[in-house]
Amino acid sequence: MTAQDPKILENLATAIGQTHGITPATFIPEDAPFDEAQRHWLNGLLSGLHAIASASASGGPAAETGTALTILYGSQSGNSEVLSKALRKFAKTQGFDATVTALDDLQVSDLSAINHLLIVAATFGVGEPTDNAVKFYAALMDEAAPELPATLNFSVLGLGDSSYADFNQTARDIDRRLGELGATRAADAVFCDVDFEDDFAAWRDATFASTPFKSAAGAASAPEPTTAGPAFDKTHPFMATLIASDRLSGAASAKCVNHIELSLAGGGEDLDYAVGDALGVWPMNCPREVQQVLDATGLSGKETVTLKTGPAPLRAALLTRLDLQTVTPKTLEAWGVEKKADDDHIIDLLQAGPGLDAQALADGMRALQPRLYSISSSPKAHPGEVHLTVGEVRYAMHDSDRKGVASTYLGERLAVGGSLGVYVQKSAHFHIPEDDSVPLIMIGPGTGIAPFRAFLEEREARGADGRNWLFFGDQHEACDYLYREQIEGWIENGVLDKASLAWSRDTADKVYVQTLLKQDGKAVFEWLESGAAVYICGDASRMATDVDRTLREIIAEHGGKTDVEVAAYMDQLTATHRYQRDVY
Repeated sequence: MTAQDPKILENLATAIGQTHGITPATFIPEDAPFDEAQRHWLNGLLSGLHAIASASASGGPAAETGTALTILYGSQSGNSEVLSKALRKFAKTQGFDATVTALDDLQVSDLSAINHLLIVAATFGVGEPTDNAVKFYAALMDEAAPELPATLNFSVLGLGDSSYADFNQTARDIDRRLGELGATRAADAVFCDVDFEDDFAAWRDATFASTPFKSAAGAASAPEPTTAGPAFDKTHPFMATLIASDRLSGAASAKCVNHIELSLAGGGEDLDYAVGDALGVWPMNCPREVQQVLDATGLSGKETVTLKTGPAPLRAALLTRLDLQTVTPKTLEAWGVEKKADDDHIIDLLQAGPGLDAQALADGMRALQPRLYSISSSPKAHPGEVHLTVGEVRYAMHDSDRKGVASTYLGERLAVGGSLGVYVQKSAHFHIPEDDSVPLIMIGPGTGIAPFRAFLEEREARGADGRNWLFFGDQHEACDYLYREQIEGWIENGVLDKASLAWSRDTADKVYVQTLLKQDGKAVFEWLESGAAVYICGDASRMATDVDRTLREIIAEHGGKTDVEVAAYMDQLTATHRYQRDVY
């Protein structure tokens, strides 16, 4: 039997298959009546027959795979990651097989092997990259960054807030730098404001319609079967009921911090959350501020304006749809005015009397956005409920009292029994370990205590045997000790192994959480060496930066490490999810 006998062998293969129950996807068994060469030849024949049969069943030749596409994201609150995953699904329908990963999971040197690249990058803090983009950003901006080939076709989408001076700075820098290093810009970057959905869709469509992408697309795949996503999200919130709003801070405190409890009854599994997640809250503006806007413009509020969502009475739009505080470049352009001070609000511009009709007024305001709050409860401890720890934002500006929208809506304007729109914002990067034996070091002064109350409730409910160390503090112990009874109860029953409390205004020398970290540096390093995970929640610009610096000093001093070794130690903590931050 030779290769010159194809018809005989094809018939023989069919007969063998029928006799021995062999399908084209299987091989000739070793005990079949053939020598090794014959069996090898028949196995090849059967594989070919299987490919032909498969192609016939599908109506043609085997489908091509999509063109490789890399999607990288830098995300702090989760929006960039969510958009990147939606982008991957869309890419399949355009002939691309996409992989999605965080920016820091890729080396800049790896870019030279990529032909098609999309980056969705949020800007965080004061024009800074997000936590999962810091290393990539630094390497890309470095003078030693490698040249990139022109065959690298890229486009960048930025997420930011136009009310900040460094609007979308991270995405702008990445877009510029990739071009400087020699990569080809397939489509112009788009820099989104907080209301990003429409701009994202326009950027996505333009990118895949660009010549470098369109000409390289492989075989398009059918859209993935629609899977039921969460019934409640940013655009379709659940109407939760306020069941409690209690002041946590004392009357003498300079702050008003409230404990908020919301009922999720009726929401079902779509509102299931894990400790570490955030809750999106849709607020309503203060009616008094709405009236101030109307008084400043001479409008009645009965006028009809057209918003992206459709027509609405002006007063209703000002109450529930429009941001009454934030001045953006769009505001200045639409109204033909200039800001007199960096901290000007909408009302400050309107009091200058630009003379606007109702539609022009609405056109200069951006859409009201939900606020994200770290969840401060465990669903195991409070089934059917979600708790928040919210500090009311109040301050004086230009001889006027000002206040935050959502924080005062929850604390002062929403009555118990009232309803508000909410949704769960999943966190992929701020959760306690599944291993209950892992020690936890939790650092969260002020309202930064929120997720750690949830962590400790969860560990208590799970009977976790891992050690827990909490660093908490504020100005005064007497009036700023949030959740005092609960924390002291955890110390007493052993859930909390250590509680380091810093009261910055109770002594002549100001004491902060980083002060206590430094004082207990030896023990902190011992916990790290025993596998502890470190979590930080709170202010990004000062507290989180100071804590990060202190941790590095502790590792250097008590670990006897050089600066390079300290950086490698911290990188390893991050890579193994033992250093996580929820900062803002």
